Amino acid sequence: KSDLKIPEAISEFLPIYLLAAIGLHGGIEMRKTGFEEMLIPMLVAIGLSLLFTLNHYQILRRLGKFNIFDSYALASTYGAVGAVTFSVGLSFLKNQGVTSEGYLAAILAVLEPAAFIMAIFLTNMAVSKQIRSKKQSFSKDDTSDIDIGMKETKTKLSQVLQESITGKAIVILLGSIVIGYIIGEEGFEPISIVFDELFTGAIVIFMIEMGIIAGQRLEDIKKVGIFLTSFAIIMPTFNGIIGVLVSTALGLSLGGAVMFGLLLASASFIAAPAVLRHAIPQANPSLYITSALGITFPYNIIVLLPIMFTVSTWVHGEGAIDLFNYVTKVFI
Repeated sequence: KSDLKIPEAISEFLPIYLLAAIGLHGGIEMRKTGFEEMLIPMLVAIGLSLLFTLNHYQILRRLGKFNIFDSYALASTYGAVGAVTFSVGLSFLKNQGVTSEGYLAAILAVLEPAAFIMAIFLTNMAVSKQIRSKKQSFSKDDTSDIDIGMKETKTKLSQVLQESITGKAIVILLGSIVIGYIIGEEGFEPISIVFDELFTGAIVIFMIEMGIIAGQRLEDIKKVGIFLTSFAIIMPTFNGIIGVLVSTALGLSLGGAVMFGLLLASASFIAAPAVLRHAIPQANPSLYITSALGITFPYNIIVLLPIMFTVSTWVHGEGAIDLFNYVTKVFI
């Protein structure tokens, strides 16, 4: 077992730096393109994220036989987005000499709380339904404890929304997007050496740290079981490829389609624990943290990212996009 450890100060600084760099570029791009261009991709991304969250729940609950709390916690974790995975994707595209639509950083910020809010809302509905059905079997004199339990179980969505929006990652991302929008390319030029040229180096150090953390959870992977391990690989692949195809149909560039797919394929392992430990405390954290960080994250950046890049290259290639349009006309 290696004693390699990234200093704590650097560990705390790197995510802040990466998110700030992503946000600045996103804000600059939004200033150039305008809000109208990102509106449809953003709405489609939100719709797909919510649809995938519902799909995840059905698979986990019916096929995986997980309880309601673990099913919704896992579903929202995989319906949310991974800012770290997004930053790695940008570095990957940069190494390939490919660019992407900068406004995707703003979509990243919007998608973060969406899946959590839906999952928590549905969890509250399911629990309330269970409690009401049990309440009917008691006499009126015996239902006081159930009433109290029902009130305590319900999580206020306003609190969840506040937890999501005021989280460190979203605050930094939104703040840097606003700054990037205000300063534009001219204002970014003096600080480009910090937020542009050093980006790849910061990613390398951060990947080393993520590798250490993921390695420490190798033993926990055995505990999540074969079904969840398979789910943590198959569903991101499905979601990601669907994202690449849909975004291509929307007119996004080769790199933009890859990043759009990565948004839908990634799982949240930074925001998820912070939100879910308060919102769905009955859920088992080891399940959604281990599967997202120990399985999906390394799989996405090592295997799935090159696959999505290949798919995006194919559908954007000469002749291939005609075939894609033909297929969509046949089935849609």
